[in-house]
Amino acid sequence: QVQLVESGGGLVQAGGSLRLSCAASGRTFSSYAMGWFRQAPGKEREFVAAISRSAGNTVYADSVKGRFTISRDNAKNTVTLQMNSLKPEDTAVYYCAADLQRDPVIATMRWKSYDNWGQGTQVTVSS
Repeated sequence: QVQLVESGGGLVQAGGSLRLSCAASGRTFSSYAMGWFRQAPGKEREFVAAISRSAGNTVYADSVKGRFTISRDNAKNTVTLQMNSLKPEDTAVYYCAADLQRDPVIATMRWKSYDNWGQGTQVTVSS
């Protein structure tokens, strides 16, 4: 088990940037692929980005490709989502999630693969 705490959400104007961070507890952070998901009011949770254990593989939703960047620091037990050129449709609660993985290169978009979740952080983009 790993505990996850997100931070960095807030209110920003369209075109602006935010940097979300997720701090993980425990000594086995490097055993987990990490992902970011989001959920807007009245909508289902959707995949945003994922990064493999080794950080050698990243995957993005088409809607954020070229604007968002996921990264991780295994020494600091953190994963970060840099969000640029934000749009009103990016407004949602953003969740950090951990997927215990034997394969160091896998980064999955499937939310059911993730068995540890943070509480979420609100991101609001005004037009």
